[in-house]
Amino acid sequence: MSGAAIGIIGKAPQPGRSKTRLAGAIGPAAASELSACFLRDVAAAIEAVPEVLGRRGYGVYAPAGAEDVIRQLLPAGFGLLLQAGEDLGHVLLGATCALLDAGHDCVLLVNGDSPTLPTRLLVQAIEALREPGDRMVLGPASDGGYYLIGLKRPHRQLFTRIAWGTDSVARSTCERAAEIELATTLLSEWYDVDDIQTLRWLQDELAGHSTRFLGGGFAAASRAFLRAAPPTNL
Repeated sequence: MSGAAIGIIGKAPQPGRSKTRLAGAIGPAAASELSACFLRDVAAAIEAVPEVLGRRGYGVYAPAGAEDVIRQLLPAGFGLLLQAGEDLGHVLLGATCALLDAGHDCVLLVNGDSPTLPTRLLVQAIEALREPGDRMVLGPASDGGYYLIGLKRPHRQLFTRIAWGTDSVARSTCERAAEIELATTLLSEWYDVDDIQTLRWLQDELAGHSTRFLGGGFAAASRAFLRAAPPTNL
């Protein structure tokens, strides 16, 4: 392998187990279908990264045994990597190590909940990682987490002492990087769709009404689903 590995961190969509916060508002079946759409759309953003840059997409998935489901959602050229560990820090560190060990020159890990993730941000991340010297690229999310982390080496410190699921994740990760004197490149803010509020953000963006998130991807799968079966309680 060579070039950048771009891994989507996600779980196989299952009613009752996917997007549980969103499911409380729109129902488990719709939440599961939207989760599948999000994965397709993030994969499309990765596929739009120019091949000349050198890149390969991966599905970093859970649970074990869900390979067939994930393969149906992702492009044929994507590799699959089973998530290792229950804690998100272990998952991210394990994926980083595995993909670097496979021969990639850098690794980008992106969440599977940002269907309009702009391809330009992936390109910017790869270009930053190709600069001389060790560094981290971080894409801060609107909820205080991050939608992307990019690395050239597996730094365990970036994934420890982090209060996962809180609004301090991105800040704490930057603090860990500073502690080990790791250069950091910050990308523009983007957002995850995790609840009814952020689903409204997505609908506004797809309708061209967002003033906060501009230049996002087309999100064909999510757009088609929401057009055909828009949640009735929005």
